[in-house]
Amino acid sequence: MKKEIEYINPIEKHLGKPASEFRKSDIIEYITENEIKFINFRYVADDGRLKTLNLPVNDSEYLDSILTYGERVDGSSLFPFISAGSSDLYVVPRFCTAYLDPFAEIPTVGMLCSYFTKDGEPLDLSPENTLRKAHEVFKKKTGYSFEAMGELEFYVIDNEDELFKTPDQKGYHESEPFTKFEHFRCEAMLLIGQCGGKIKYGHSEVGNFTLNGKIYEQNEVEFQVNPVETAADQLLMAKWILRTLAFRYGLDITFAPKITEGRAGSGLHFHTRIMDGKKSVMLEKGKLSTVAQRAIAGYMKCATSITAFGNTNPTSYFRLVPHQEAPTTVCWGDSNRSVLVRVPLGWRGNTNMMAQVNPLEKDEKYRMPDKQTVEMRSPDGSADIYLTLAALVAAARIGLEMAPEEALRIAADNYVAVNIHTAENADKMKSLAQLPASCHESAMELDRNRAYYMAEDVFSERLIEGTIAKLKSYNDENIREEISHSPEKMMELVERFYHCG
Repeated sequence: MKKEIEYINPIEKHLGKPASEFRKSDIIEYITENEIKFINFRYVADDGRLKTLNLPVNDSEYLDSILTYGERVDGSSLFPFISAGSSDLYVVPRFCTAYLDPFAEIPTVGMLCSYFTKDGEPLDLSPENTLRKAHEVFKKKTGYSFEAMGELEFYVIDNEDELFKTPDQKGYHESEPFTKFEHFRCEAMLLIGQCGGKIKYGHSEVGNFTLNGKIYEQNEVEFQVNPVETAADQLLMAKWILRTLAFRYGLDITFAPKITEGRAGSGLHFHTRIMDGKKSVMLEKGKLSTVAQRAIAGYMKCATSITAFGNTNPTSYFRLVPHQEAPTTVCWGDSNRSVLVRVPLGWRGNTNMMAQVNPLEKDEKYRMPDKQTVEMRSPDGSADIYLTLAALVAAARIGLEMAPEEALRIAADNYVAVNIHTAENADKMKSLAQLPASCHESAMELDRNRAYYMAEDVFSERLIEGTIAKLKSYNDENIREEISHSPEKMMELVERFYHCG
């Protein structure tokens, strides 16, 4: 009898069910039978990083209580938009996010939590709640569901190694020994999987250089497509695991958008997919569907304000500069890395590639899978993951709610067949909108387009106002001109935001 691959998540393996089906009784069973001593409640704050509340498992009554009712936290210390005069919040665990902490010496189960107000209502400022609302409205208004996955890029930094050097900015998909951190990346991927992350693959990226006796090597971990809420949770956990493992190895790691001039910055590209039940609606007869094109029209319409959530500090705009792979122009295209929204290869043909390279498989039934996604390329490691995905869901909904002919016209007007920066596209460039060049410009665009996000009460007014105020507080209206005259200012900002997100 053929043996099935077992769950990699220890809790799923023990319970014999996927995390999406976890109930409170399951969590209690696992904690009791495995002599778990602590529960860690984890929740994201305004800085985008996970916060932790350690709860000892004292007895069965206390365990049931914290799983049922959650605990209190000080909201004013987590979100600047909350006043100290009325700051108590509840954090309540989401059982589907439960994982066995791979770093804890004392047996510990962690769970991601949702915020609630003193009245037991979901917190309107909460990024996680905003994403949930965005998806609920999307499903209600369109009849479809929304899926996503992230491409998480980051630099690993260590003391310079003189052996097997790779040429500067030539690290794409390099192998050991020319890449130095493949073992680290693979161990991190294993831990992410054990904590519930569904990974597609990992590899070394373009960026690599040496500076002041240090080696900087860019890596990427890409996830499988999941329901949008799950996609956000997995990215948040992955960043925590990568940082914690790096700390254990004595390595440094950064998701910062740009860490030095002239070298590749790190993005956080989001692939998106629209589903009708369990069936993708991204293709029609082997071509990009009208549904997908209408969603892209929504991305085009909202693109300049999505940066308010996906590019959240001044160093983001050191990456979004012309003539590099990071986008600057609001346009889209097929397999074109110079555009803002890319339609990557999606297995649209019907040729049995497997049999061509493996002749013994020529008799196996073969059908191309439907894996088509649409990739938004502007966000970076500073992004608020939940709010960026919520903005993409809202934008796709706007595209689908437009009159179809209007949406398809917008899509057609913003389509670019080849590299946007070529001479043949010079006239086209003049007709296309440009992404903001600073946090200040992003704030202005969000203010101008706030109705898109506040519709259906998805983004609260408090959240929009707070985001605008935060972006404006950087006073970076002329940041590109300032750093051109003062390179040291760029490095001061890089150091300040080195561990953003």
